Amino acid sequence: MLKQLTQLKTALFDFDGVIVDTEPIYDIYWNEAGERYGLGIKNFASHIKGTTLPYILDKYFSGYSEEFKEMVLRESMEFESQMPFPPVRGAMDFIHLLKDNGVKTGLVTSSDDVKVKRAFHLLQLDNLFDTVVTADRITRGKPDPMCYLLAASDLKVSPAECLVFEDSFAGVQAGSSAGMRVIGLSTTNSQESLQDKVYKVIPNFENITINQYKEW
Repeated sequence: MLKQLTQLKTALFDFDGVIVDTEPIYDIYWNEAGERYGLGIKNFASHIKGTTLPYILDKYFSGYSEEFKEMVLRESMEFESQMPFPPVRGAMDFIHLLKDNGVKTGLVTSSDDVKVKRAFHLLQLDNLFDTVVTADRITRGKPDPMCYLLAASDLKVSPAECLVFEDSFAGVQAGSSAGMRVIGLSTTNSQESLQDKVYKVIPNFENITINQYKEW
């Protein structure tokens, strides 16, 4: 039994769109913000999914003044300080199932420490993850694989021994570029748009068994 448990891959989870169904909330905020800031980018939220706030500021606000960028940062932080965290269906039960079966787990998110700390408190996530990688621990965000490689290093496992759960194209690319198998959640993007980029697509974690995890 112990030998079997050691063969189970480490599970690495993105946060938004994987553990919590917050992407629709972000869509409303960032699409409105993109118009308010005069970016001229249709459906701005779709361009930044899975990326860090510093990346967003560098790529889309590089021509703006420091004062303007500080305003964008402040408004984003104020928004995140009040947003709810509705769980993706079955996510909490699935993570507990993995822990009960001896699977190492990690949280790998483009969010910062402040947001993650608040989420851990509200969702009672303490002690569920063996490592946590946030935007504050990396210098290159998704789609760069740095965050997933750091999580594997934290847990002393090889990338090939990791199974990644992602919803955004940037996150899927990060996990794949790290040399990890990726399970895509169609919470943010359609099954059709994900299926040629991941090992398998699932709508959520409802009724996922440990045997299915072993098959992945």
